Amino acid sequence: MLKAVLLFFVVFFGGTPARGEPQATLQPSDFPSLVSSVRIAAPVDFCGEPVPLDNREIRERLEKELLLSLWNRPQVILWIKRSNRFFPHIEKMLKKTQVPDDLKYVAIIESALRPHVGSRKGAIGFWQFMKHTGRKYGLIVNNNLDQRRNLFTSTSAAIRYFKDLYAMLGSWTLSAAAYNMGEGGLQSEVLAQRTNQYYQLYLPLETQRYVFRILAAKLILSDPEKYGFRLTKNDLYPPLEFDRTQLECSQLTPILIVAEAAKASFKVIKDLNPEIRGHYISKGSHSILIPKGSAKGFQSRYNKFLKQWLAKNKQHVYVVKEGDNLSAIADRFNVPLPLLIILNRLDLNKPIHPGDHLIINLD
Repeated sequence: MLKAVLLFFVVFFGGTPARGEPQATLQPSDFPSLVSSVRIAAPVDFCGEPVPLDNREIRERLEKELLLSLWNRPQVILWIKRSNRFFPHIEKMLKKTQVPDDLKYVAIIESALRPHVGSRKGAIGFWQFMKHTGRKYGLIVNNNLDQRRNLFTSTSAAIRYFKDLYAMLGSWTLSAAAYNMGEGGLQSEVLAQRTNQYYQLYLPLETQRYVFRILAAKLILSDPEKYGFRLTKNDLYPPLEFDRTQLECSQLTPILIVAEAAKASFKVIKDLNPEIRGHYISKGSHSILIPKGSAKGFQSRYNKFLKQWLAKNKQHVYVVKEGDNLSAIADRFNVPLPLLIILNRLDLNKPIHPGDHLIINLD
């Protein structure tokens, strides 16, 4: 058993390549001990606000979060790799709106820079907005579009939210805490405990950890080599590059048409536009990202493919009647059941009801 555990650590954390493995594929690991890694040299700050590390309890809380982050080395490697893809865009938006650059680390802690990640409470996207908060800050969240998953719209909303929090609380550190637990709850605790110093407040345990988790991410990503993460430029995920185009959709329009016009796959368009739900783009005006270099001639190709599709397909809205079921409706209109389900974003575990509207493509 001990031998198996030791082998796991050698292979997982680095060491001598396994017998028969090409010698160039694995390199010996060489990184600082965990003990030396948490010897944090002051000063440390969040958004320019000092962290009082001379307080032993506060230093202990930061050491704990730094240790937990460093122990999960695969996750940190993904942080570093993804940050090269997304941080340049986030940093540009933070600078343009004159808010602190450190706020980018909030997105690391909230989502690990993953657009589709969700919480048990219903928060979604890069900045983990709840529906009501996202909508309050201008994000569209419906069955067809969820802009919480869009890097640019969600970052813009997060910036506006943080600005409001800072205007209300007068501290970026308190603003981060409020972002986690809600401004109403934080203000109540400030009044009840008669202090507006985050590091002196007794808050929900998740919020007590929250700023320290952000600080740990900042320390590591600001100097990854110090902590043994020696990634080359080729190791990093390439920066997000794209062309932006405007689409005018007179009705539900297949993403596949956009993909064909952009000379790309369906998956590429979905990955560039994670806010689009399902296989169709809803009626209206949309700003769409397409692969870098594909904008030239895109509109003419799109108009051509769309015209061909519209000539071939006619959309019919069917009102569900008593006794209907999906299979019977599909048979009645001679459309594949899977297509009916995809087009209407139906859940087979949830029944349809009289009065529901179903969109049906008629060839």
